[in-house]
This record gives sequence, C-alpha cells and structure tokens, in this order.
Amino acid sequence: MLARWARFCGRRRYHVLFLWAAVLIASIPLAANVTHHLSSSGFEDPRSSAVWADNQLKHLSSGGTATLLIAQANLAEVRSWASAAGVPAQDVRFVEHGKTLLVPVAPLSARQVAEVRRSARAAHASVSTVDDVAVGQRVLSDAKATLSSSLPIALPLVLILLLLVFGSVASSSLPLIVAAVGSSLALAVIDLVENHMVLSSYLTDIVSFLALGVGVDYALFLSARFRQELQRTDDLDAAVGETMRTAGRSVLYSGIAVALAVATLLLGGDAYWRGIALGGAVAVASVLLATHSLLPALLRLIGRRIDWGRLPTRRKAGRMWPGLASFVGRHPIWAMLMGLALLGVPAIFGVQMTIRTPANLSVLLPRSDPLRKAVEVQAQALGPGAASPIVLAMRLTSPVTEPASWQEVLRVTQHVQGLADVHSVASAALLGLSPAQLAQAMAHPSLAPQPLVRGLRAFTNAKSDPHVVVVYVTPTTGPDSPATLQLVHALQKGLPIWLPVGSRSGVGGVTALLDGFNHLTGARLPWIIGGVALIAFLILLFATGSFLQPLLGVVFDGLVALATAGILVLTVQRGGFGFEALAPDSSITPLIFVLLFGLSMDYEVILLHRVQEFVRSGSKSSAAASAGLAATGSMITGAGMIMVVVFVALLVSPLEIMQMLAIGMTSAILLDTWIVRTLLVPGSIALLGRFAFWPWGTQSGRK
Repeated sequence: MLARWARFCGRRRYHVLFLWAAVLIASIPLAANVTHHLSSSGFEDPRSSAVWADNQLKHLSSGGTATLLIAQANLAEVRSWASAAGVPAQDVRFVEHGKTLLVPVAPLSARQVAEVRRSARAAHASVSTVDDVAVGQRVLSDAKATLSSSLPIALPLVLILLLLVFGSVASSSLPLIVAAVGSSLALAVIDLVENHMVLSSYLTDIVSFLALGVGVDYALFLSARFRQELQRTDDLDAAVGETMRTAGRSVLYSGIAVALAVATLLLGGDAYWRGIALGGAVAVASVLLATHSLLPALLRLIGRRIDWGRLPTRRKAGRMWPGLASFVGRHPIWAMLMGLALLGVPAIFGVQMTIRTPANLSVLLPRSDPLRKAVEVQAQALGPGAASPIVLAMRLTSPVTEPASWQEVLRVTQHVQGLADVHSVASAALLGLSPAQLAQAMAHPSLAPQPLVRGLRAFTNAKSDPHVVVVYVTPTTGPDSPATLQLVHALQKGLPIWLPVGSRSGVGGVTALLDGFNHLTGARLPWIIGGVALIAFLILLFATGSFLQPLLGVVFDGLVALATAGILVLTVQRGGFGFEALAPDSSITPLIFVLLFGLSMDYEVILLHRVQEFVRSGSKSSAAASAGLAATGSMITGAGMIMVVVFVALLVSPLEIMQMLAIGMTSAILLDTWIVRTLLVPGSIALLGRFAFWPWGTQSGRK
C-alpha cells in the first residue's frame, strides 16, 4: 500500500509539490504568530482548591503594596522620589549599579505608588513590579527568546552533520526541507488551536525542535534507503516504491510510536501537560504527512541527481561499522556486558532523582538577572517569604455587610497568627476596627473614609461577590522551604475546620499552586511512564511480529531512562559542571522520559526491520544482527548526533530548565544510539539465536 502511494506521489510529483507549496505559504503567517496567545499558566491542578483561591483575587483591588524595581536611577534619586511621596528613605535598597529597589515595610497607597512612578518617568527611569507575576513573565519572555537564539545555531550544525552523513549537498537538503515544512505546519496548527485552550509558552521550543529532529531523522532514513535502491534498479518509480515499502514502513511505525508516546502526557492531568501532548503529537503527525507525501515526490523529482555535490569520503569511517558489527556478532556476551556497564554506572545515581518545580520562580532566572537580584534584596529586607505570600480565600455563609462575617474572619486570623513559621498576617480584621464597623463600611462605602474603603478592597469586593474575603499570610521561610510547605498543608487542613459549615475555602499563592502541580505530576508520572512503555511494546510487537524484542526494547529503554536520570542528578540536582543545584524540574523531566521512549522507537524499528530483512534472505540471527548493524549503524548514530545537535542548541537559553532539557535529551539520545542500538540490541539478537524474534523468528524458513 505504501509503495503504491509513493509511486502515485512520484508520478504526480508536480501536483504534490504545488499543494505543499500552497500549504507552506498559508502556514508561515500562522506559525510566525504562534507565540502571541501562549500562556505561562496551566501548571495548576485543575481540581485543587488553590486554583479557586487564586481566582478570587481577580476581583480584588490590591492597592499599592507592591515592591518596585527602579532602573536607570541611582540610590539618592530614588530616595528623594520616595521622600516626596511620603515613603521612608530606609525603604529604598540598593540592588546593583543603576538599579534600586523600593521595598515598602508598611503598605503603600495607590497614590504613593503613582507619585513614585511619575517621578521616575520624568527622569526617564523605568519602574517594574517585583512579584511572582513579574518573575513569571520574565521566565516566559526568556523561553520565547530561546527559539530565536538557538535555531540559528542548530541549523548550520545540522547541515554540516547531514553533509558528513550523506556526503552530498543534494541529499543533505531533503531532510531540512521536510523538517522545515513539518515544523511550519505544526506551528500553524498550534496557532489555530491556542485560541480555544490553554497552551504553554514552552510549546514553541518543544514543537519546533521535535519537528526538526524527527523530520531530519525520517527523511534521512528514507533518503539513505533510496540511494541504496538506485544501486539496484534504473526504474525511479520502483526505487521510490521500494523505499517506502521498507524504510517508509519503518518510519510510519516510528512516527506513530513517537506521537502516541507524547500523547501519554495527557495523563498529566492539567492544562500544561495537555498542551505539550497536543503540540508534540501535532508536530510528529505533520512531519509524517510531509515524509510520506512530499518526500516521495522530491525523491522522484531529484532522481539520480541525489548525489549532486558529492563530498570526498573517508575509507576509515567506512570500515568502522562492519568491524564493530563483526565484533558484536562474534562476541555478543562481551558486547552486552560492555553496554550494561556503561548504562549501569550513571543508573546508580538515577534512583536519587527528585523532581520539583520551584515556587521561588526567580531561581529559574540567571544569577545575574536584575529581577532575581531584586527578589533577593526583597527577601533580605522583608524576610524570605515576602515574595510569595500565601493566600487564604473564604466564601462565608453571610455577606461582608454583616458583622458575623467579620467575626469569622477574625477567628481565622487569630488561628493563623498562632501557627508556627508565620511571619505576618495581612487581614481586614487587623485594621483596628470592630466587626460591626467593618460591616458598616462595606454596607455604606460612600459614608466611610476613602482610605479605609481602598484598604478593604484589597481583602474583599462586595460588588463581585459579597461573601468572599481573603487573608494574606507571609511565612518566615522561603517559598521552597519544607517549613513553608508544612505551613501550607496546615492551612489547607485547618481552614475548613475554623470556618462554619457551609463555607468554602482555599489556600492559594504560587507555593500552594506549584505544590499541587508537583504532587499531581509525581502521582501521574508512573502512569505516564507505564503508558509510554506499553505503547512502545505494542508498536514493536506489531512492527516485528516478535514478543521478545519489544520486551527487551522496553527493558533497555528503562535502563537508558535510569541512566539519564543519573546524569541529571550529577549535573542539575547536585549542581555539577557549573549548574546551580536545583531539583530537576517537574515540568520538563517527564517530557524527557517520554521523548526518550518515543524517539528510541525510531532507531529500534529501523534496526530490527533491517535485521529481519537479512533473516528473510536466509541469514542466521548472529549474521543478520551483524549485517543489520553494519547497514544501519552509521545512519542511526548519525541521526542521533543530528538530534543531539538540535537539543544542544538549547544550552544558549538563559533558563536552566531549557538547559536541563538539552542535557537530558542529549544524554538519552547518545546512550540510546551508541550503546543500546550499537551493542545491546544486536548483541541480544546474536545471543538469542533463532529465538531472538520469537515467535516470528521460529517460523518455518527463519533460522
């Protein structure tokens, strides 16, 4: 079927090329617009009460309590502006040259903030707010900048590697064409979808690099097989058809495996993972569509000119793979022991890995970033917990125009003040008024002093929901401290008890939200890994007709995953090689393992199908394993190195989470291509002999 379809695309090549040109022209404007509606949110557990608590803040007026970072101004200037606005000079702190921080010990009024901003504008200085939202926006902008800064580095390196692998200019251009078209189509689809669901800002990097990587891989496999077929026949249509019947079939299985593997992230249970799953599946599907329609047309069009621009080849490289394949075939036990030892050493450290997204988002920024330094100065001035206060949201049984509601708020405030690790509590019940006076001010705001009314609106808004009141809790420790997490858990347990029956409550803030995300991801991770392992097993089962090879494939991939985790422990978690010591991020680490299982199917299916071709021709399993490795070794490792280059380019990102993705994917791909596909898989086939592909390999005529 694939052969007939490929011959059809080849004969109608000009129609196919015209259709794809139209698709590309239509998709480029959409792809260029893709980041405009992506979000930095989606990390929260949708069933968590923290989401409800944070939603209540949207209707409140927070007043002027924010910390301000002022740039292009010296310390003396800012102190004079603060003094003119009635802010004590000691509230202004030095950050670094040309940057100062206004840290209000007492809450500022909106008027004071406006006066400081007005003075700064007059002096051509910039003012920005220092809080979780500002830090999150900085992380978002750095993530968006990663794509534009890393692709120009990756593409030339990919082209150089393609020239080395293919040895000609014409053949090297085909994978880039397919990858570019697939990436553009995938991003265009994401642009259409993002208007209807929450999609993460990290999606563009992941979709672009995944489409580029698999696009280059798939086109490389097919182009290499087409060149081999041209040596056997002068019929170009037959060469295209045989290419798609063999390598095209392998690529189809591989693409389905990768798409389904990424789709298992739907088990993550929140909008972030849902978006990553959708984006990854769309990327692979777009590349598969281009690979199985555009590429056959291009192959038929270019024909024997595929070797145009041939480069000089080295004979030593040509002797490497037959020699290594012969060693593995003759000494499978030694080959497997070597492979297992190379995986086992880092795997020892893999069991120590813990994944967690930090609640103090500023640690995701480079140490030299002014905003991160501002957060550090804020912590020194107001305490470690000042940057991320905990939000207590309560929907009371009576409206805030009745004294009973404020009695309940006062009771909760007193309970919170009595908890350990609480630095301060901001509550309307602590404004120095009785519950009756507070209720009177909310019932008749026009009769109450306006400063009091503005202050109350930071805690409640009678117009949007007269039953909702919030209380802000500042812990004594930082957002990621175990003591802060214990305080969050104590508030989550105590708040429903302190309120009367019929009330609703939630504990919000970044610490609570990301604690829920970490728990949700940790709980779902075994299901995600189990799902992707099952998909890998089933795809290999259908692709090879064997039971043993899929089982071994899952086991080998599990070892690679554990070894990759060990490398992340030694680099990221322990702060080795210049990295800041941070737990591997729970928003990235599951993606690494999913992509590992998915991408490994590319190389596994290609290798096993090639070995099975030799088995069909009458070769014994050991000889077929050697021949299969000799035929595909340079192509698989070359494809792996190209994929490595794609991800290594992410190291230019200022965000350590993107650098962690680069380290994790690079380690996984190198371990998979150079150890599993080179030593373990062919070694296991040679060692198992006629049972290597059981039950397929034990059928009549397959020795």
